[in-house]
Amino acid sequence: MKPIFLPISEDEARRLYAESGAGHDFDHILRVAALSRRLGASEGADLRVVVTAALLHDIGENEGRSAHHIRGADLARGILDGRPERFVDAVAHAIEAHRFRADPAPRTLEAQVVYDADKLDAIGAVGVARVFAYAGERGTPLWRRPWRDIAAEGGDAVLRPKALGADYTPVHEFVYKLDRIPDLLYTASARAIAAERWAFMRAFFDRLDAEVQGG
Repeated sequence: MKPIFLPISEDEARRLYAESGAGHDFDHILRVAALSRRLGASEGADLRVVVTAALLHDIGENEGRSAHHIRGADLARGILDGRPERFVDAVAHAIEAHRFRADPAPRTLEAQVVYDADKLDAIGAVGVARVFAYAGERGTPLWRRPWRDIAAEGGDAVLRPKALGADYTPVHEFVYKLDRIPDLLYTASARAIAAERWAFMRAFFDRLDAEVQGG
C-alpha cells in the first residue's frame, strides 16, 4: 500500500499508551490500525482519518473505562489542534463511536471502519487470548459452565455481566459479547473476516467445555 502521511507518528502514539493494561496495550492499537487500513482500503474510506483514529482510539482508557471513548475523542481534538476542522471532527467521531456497549453509533464510513477493526480484534484467536488475559489480570475464574448452556438462557449483554459479578468468566464474555460481534459489524469487508474468526471461537469454546469436564 502507498504510505499515508499521518499527523501523529507511531512512536508518538506509543507514548500515549505507556500505562495501558494488557487488553488495550499498544499491540492492540497496532492491530486495530492495521485492520483499519485493510478495511478502509477495501471500503473506499479516507485512510488518513481511519488510521489516525485507530492509533488514538483508546487514549482515554486511563481516564476511566466507562466513558473512555468520549474522553479519548476530547484528548484527540487537543492532540490534533491546528489540523483542518473537518479532519479533526472525523477522527474524533470515529473514536467516540468505537465502543461495543455505548453510544454514539458510528455515522460515517470511517467511523464504521474503526469500529469494525476494533471489534475484529476482539474475536478469533487474538480475541480469545485477550479475554483470558483480561480475566487473569482480575483473578476471575477460568470456567463455570458450558457456553452453549449459558447461551440457551439468553440474557442481556450489558446487565448479565454485572449480575454475575465474580462468577463472570471468559466463557460468559464469549457468549455475551464475542459470539455476537459478527452480527453487529457494519462493513462487508469486516463481516468476511469475522466469519472465519467466529467459527474458530465456537470450536475453541466447545473444546474448552469438553476438556474442562474430562473430555
